[in-house]
Parts: sequence; C-alpha cells; structure tokens
Amino acid sequence: MAAAYSRELLKEALPLVAREIDSTVVEVRGRKIGGAYFGLVAGPCTVESREQTLVTARAVADAGATMLRGGAFKPRTSPYSFQGLGSEGLAILREAREETGLPIVTELLDPRHVEEVADTADVIQIGARNMQNSGLLAEVGRLDKPVLIKRGPAASVDELLMAAECVAKEGNEQIVLCERGIKTFESRTRYTLDLGAVAVLKRETHLPVIVDPSHAAGRRDLVPPLARAAAAVGADGVLIEVHPQPDEALCDGPQQLAADEFAEVAGEIAAVARLLGKQIG
Repeated sequence: MAAAYSRELLKEALPLVAREIDSTVVEVRGRKIGGAYFGLVAGPCTVESREQTLVTARAVADAGATMLRGGAFKPRTSPYSFQGLGSEGLAILREAREETGLPIVTELLDPRHVEEVADTADVIQIGARNMQNSGLLAEVGRLDKPVLIKRGPAASVDELLMAAECVAKEGNEQIVLCERGIKTFESRTRYTLDLGAVAVLKRETHLPVIVDPSHAAGRRDLVPPLARAAAAVGADGVLIEVHPQPDEALCDGPQQLAADEFAEVAGEIAAVARLLGKQIG
C-alpha cells in the first residue's frame, strides 16, 4: 500500500470497521473490552505444562486480570524451537478457565485447527505472522466468536484495518485490534512500540484497540512503563506475558513478567486507565 487512505476513501474501503458509530464493546463471558472498559489480558506466552499454566492463571486472576492468554499452538522462527503442546495445551487452558473463571485467549495458526481451537477459545487470536492470511481471516470471520488481530511487524495501520475488514465482511464484527510493535532501525528493543498508531486507530475505527508491550519490548523491565503508556494514550487494554519462572521459560522468557510481580504492575496500569475514565472490564 503506497499511501494512506484519505478519510473519505477510508470509509469506502472499510465500510464495516471505519469509525461511523460509537465505540464497540466486545463482551466475553461477562468481561468487556472497549468503550469505558479496559481489558487486562495476561498469561504465559506458551502453555508449557499444567502446573506452569495453572500457577500463572491463579496469579493473574488474583491480580485482577480480565482474561487469560496462553498459546497452545505456537509459531516459531526456528523449526527446532518449542512449538507448543497443541491439543494437550488446549485441555490445560480449559482447566485453567474452569478453576479461575477467566476467559481464554489463544492463537489459531492453521485452518485445519479451526474447530478444535474454537471449542476451547473464548477469543481467537490471529497472530502477527498471520495478519494478512486471508484464508484464516475468512475462517474466523464465519465464527460467532471474538477475534483478536495482531498487527504484523511490517504492516501499516491501513493494512491492519483491512485485515479486520476481511473478518467483518464474513459476518463477525466482534474484533479487537492489537498493536505489538513494528520493525525499525532501533535495536535496543525487540520491536518499536507504535503508540502513535494506537491514537490513529482510536480515531479511525470503532473497534477496541489493545497493546502488547511484551512483544514490543522483548525485555521485562520495559513492559511496565510501556503498558502504562498504552493506557495513557487511550488503549482499551493490554496483553502482558506472565510466567512463574521466566528465566526457565521455553519461549520468550526475557519478555515475560514473573507471576509474583504482576499484581503490582496490574495496579499501576489500572490506576492510569481510571484517570482516563475507564474501568477494568
């Protein structure tokens, strides 16, 4: 896409997701994201074991999280890296939901897994690598299940909105957008968190917009300030990775908060959100 759409062309190109109505509130098992509601989504990058997941689920639930994130199927750059537990991971996530009551956010990677993932997930995540996978977007668009779409590391704001339009066109308008950092020349963080894009999206679409500071930072010491900044810029929620023993994690350990640290960070984020008139959903 060579240039951004003008506001008039945006409405023509994105008839379903361009801002023409009040902010959409996505409700999942009584938990809300969007409008006056701030989502605090937290959990492990990957489901590694039953104990690791349940310990994390209890910790984030006690700290006030509104949803539990966790990857059963995990895309990795190296084919030799841990790819997740698959079906076993989904079973563990179901157990965590039964114990804590937290709705589950988990990623769908393959159209062949749509039914299996949809049977467990309360929110289906389309990861950054699949943001422009039109077949996968169409599949989740035909489901009656909220969808969280992560921005690709080289995708523009308009391309993210187009991905959402692909889902909405199939009939599913329960969509949450997620900024998780883009690739730039900067090397001190894993990606560059584009908070300007959050401000733009809040003007251009009625869909909820959340931020993943964990993937953007790539290091846990930067996650709290970036999460607070996300709340301050008007995001509708944050997606934070948490692990009982981050240094022993099988995936993305350096960016995961320790479970016993999450409560303090959650309190700080909630305080900023309340300053902008939002309540934890």
